[in-house]
Amino acid sequence: MTTETPVYGWDQAVFRCGRCGAEHTTITEADYLTVVGAHRDAHAVWDRLNPIERSGLASILRTILSAPDLAVELLALADRQQPGVDGDGDGADR
Repeated sequence: MTTETPVYGWDQAVFRCGRCGAEHTTITEADYLTVVGAHRDAHAVWDRLNPIERSGLASILRTILSAPDLAVELLALADRQQPGVDGDGDGADR
C-alpha cells in the first residue's frame, strides 16, 4: 500500500476585477501578480483620461495591436525623432 503525499499549491487562479468585471485565468503565482498589476495600472491610466482621450487611445491601440510590425516601426520612428523636430520635412515645429 502506497500513501501519496498531498501536493499543496494551485493549478490555476482566476482574477476577477470588481470594477469592470474582467476575468483573467493564470497558472502561476508570478503570472497572477503580473496580470493583477497590469490591470490595476490600466485602470489608473484609463481613469486619468477624458472621454475623447479614451476613444483616441482605444482606436490607436486597436490599430497597433492588430499589426505588430506597425508597432515596431512606430517605436523605431519615435526613437529616431529628435526633440523639437516635427518630422514632416516642412521645417515647421508645432
